[in-house]
Amino acid sequence: MLNKVVLYSGLLLLIWSCNGSDKGNENTGSASIETHSNVPPPAPVPYTVLNIYPHDTKAFTQGLVFYNNQLYEGTGQKKESTLRKVDYKTGVVQQKIDLNPELFGEGITILNDTVYQLTWQDHLILVYSLKDFKLIRKGYWPNEGWGITDDKTNLIISDGTDKLYFVRPSDFKLLKIVSVSNNLGPVNNLNELEYINGYVYANQWETDYILKIDPASGFVVGVLDFTDALKKLANINYDREAVEEGDVLNGIAWDATGNKIFITGKRWPKLLEIRLN
Repeated sequence: MLNKVVLYSGLLLLIWSCNGSDKGNENTGSASIETHSNVPPPAPVPYTVLNIYPHDTKAFTQGLVFYNNQLYEGTGQKKESTLRKVDYKTGVVQQKIDLNPELFGEGITILNDTVYQLTWQDHLILVYSLKDFKLIRKGYWPNEGWGITDDKTNLIISDGTDKLYFVRPSDFKLLKIVSVSNNLGPVNNLNELEYINGYVYANQWETDYILKIDPASGFVVGVLDFTDALKKLANINYDREAVEEGDVLNGIAWDATGNKIFITGKRWPKLLEIRLN
């Protein structure tokens, strides 16, 4: 465990903000797109590390949710994709189902005791009963699926571009699209998402940053820096070759009751418990 270690982000080079993505698809919906200019630069968001827990290094983490004092995780890769319930303090998997081996699992969210799990390029949203992980229906999603969260009413989905899609959970109707930008322009590679106190927090794929986004404007208003987090916090000199293979920062879960956030990465050996300052 690591108690009360305070990390303050330094001045961030903002070249990450305009990273392109060759994975994202253009939206096919008819909703209007909100675009913005003259965005003020995002501010570093400091945080305190409360604890460090074990994490399954076989879990290619694509989605992370904390719901009713329980951690849930969605993992990816064909023939490896799962939905699981995890004891966050030990890393032990308590309940798990395997996806069809041809599917590539992506982000998850839980709304009204129902689990929604994206697939990457299969254009499917899988919907489960939380109690027993029973698949109760499937929905069509026209774009790639990357990250998903909810604002207690609607689903919010990313597809690796600069877009956030607001979707009705009952029939997956597209309600609106918000384009995300900072002072340098559109911010691409939006990946795993979490809705926290009115803001969308997004992993930016292949970076060490989590972006704090105002969903009303699309502005990136803050950045959490996790550069070399495992080395700095857990004394783990993580293999850069593993990072190059995709084992990057990806996973945000909000504990509203405890006012804490759980952070991890794909095949990371640790789960970080932090509190925003």
